Amino acid sequence: MKLNPHRPERSSHFQTLQSAFCFAAVVFFCGSSIAQSTSAEFDPWQGIEKDGRIPKIEKPADLTNPERWRYIPEGRLKPGNVFQRFLVSSFVAPFLFRDSDVGFGGGIAITDLDFRQQRRREFAGIFLSYTTEGQQAYQFAWRRRLHHREIPEGGVLQEERSFIKVWGGYEKSLTRRFFGFGAKTKEEDETSYRDETAFGRLGFELAVPDPGDNLVIGASIKGEWHSLGKGEVNDRPNTEDPFPLIFARGDDHKLGWLELELRYDTRDSQRMPYRGFAVGATVDSALLQTDWDVGSVFAAYGTQIFPVPPLLHSGGDAEEEHPPTDTLAFHLQTSTTAGDLPFYSLPTLGGNRTLRGFIEGRFRDRSMWHASGEYRFWVLTRGFPIPFTKALRVERVGLAFFGDVGSVADDWPDIFSSRVWASGGVGLRITLERDAPFRVDVGFSKEGVEVSAGFGLAF
Repeated sequence: MKLNPHRPERSSHFQTLQSAFCFAAVVFFCGSSIAQSTSAEFDPWQGIEKDGRIPKIEKPADLTNPERWRYIPEGRLKPGNVFQRFLVSSFVAPFLFRDSDVGFGGGIAITDLDFRQQRRREFAGIFLSYTTEGQQAYQFAWRRRLHHREIPEGGVLQEERSFIKVWGGYEKSLTRRFFGFGAKTKEEDETSYRDETAFGRLGFELAVPDPGDNLVIGASIKGEWHSLGKGEVNDRPNTEDPFPLIFARGDDHKLGWLELELRYDTRDSQRMPYRGFAVGATVDSALLQTDWDVGSVFAAYGTQIFPVPPLLHSGGDAEEEHPPTDTLAFHLQTSTTAGDLPFYSLPTLGGNRTLRGFIEGRFRDRSMWHASGEYRFWVLTRGFPIPFTKALRVERVGLAFFGDVGSVADDWPDIFSSRVWASGGVGLRITLERDAPFRVDVGFSKEGVEVSAGFGLAF
């Protein structure tokens, strides 16, 4: 998991759970819970209409930036301890996923959306998985929102931009890929390596000076350890053979990171934006390393979201808390490296957020740029009830057409003259509520088709 969704991901498929089957499993368990756990004291429809529409409420007059607070109806806030809320806001759910880098896999997610009975102010989760390519992963996460308001008539308001978070875990992947450096590497240059890693991170984001304001600052500290070995991709050489010095540099390596972010953000939502823009910069510095080297990755990004006339629906109404809105979305990012870092910490392209038609980490070097565009439109604006449940619904279903372009280079000025790669595709978007969009993207490129999936948008 990363503090900033615009930063290139370093590792861990748990940053996006990789299949619609995962979503289906969680939905099934969530839905069964409401059907089985509803009591006379708890009304799962309080604040929600039978078709899933949530009427807009009158927010407190003293609330700063009220449009940036998410309303959670009382019907989604079952009281009680973790056992009384089991299969309502606490779950033990199986999930399945697919990641082209590590194959098909499955596991168990143990999550509590209302950890310590804070009216959904805190979240905690443990995730355990294993894949067909031998990857095993064990991770935990905890998050607490810093601004949270009770509504006297029922429900709560939460500001999205300010929180503290702790997360960490252990992974062992037998089939990580490395193609070499630069934009001219070929598909047949593929090598593989084993990466055993453990990490822990503590971080925060904060809107300043007031909750919901445009200016957002973030910081985190992270420690990680990597042990490399021979990869197990069939018919491909081990990374250590053609790249012995690069491989040795990253083996049994420890890094201590300081990560900083500054962002100016006018978007109406951090999870599912319909309008506004964000521009920001990040600095991730490995100030402590096993060999006492120091290295940093500097990045800048911008995102613009435009609402557009609805294609297949009327656009909802002004008195709805979350009216369906079709959008055009654009994203541009670039990064460069200073100092010395192991190869797996350098900027990359490919995977579930950048050049989605290529395998994760397909292109790698000390500098990169990437641009994406998406047309996102809703197909089912009122969703449908989950089978075998009395109250739970899929809120909304949509599609997205996307295109990605980008390149990498050894030095930042060279990214403007290096070979440009492109991919495009189509994606499925599903929400149970605005705070948790789920996506499945099918990306196409000259090297084939890649499928990625998970919670949260690509940008």
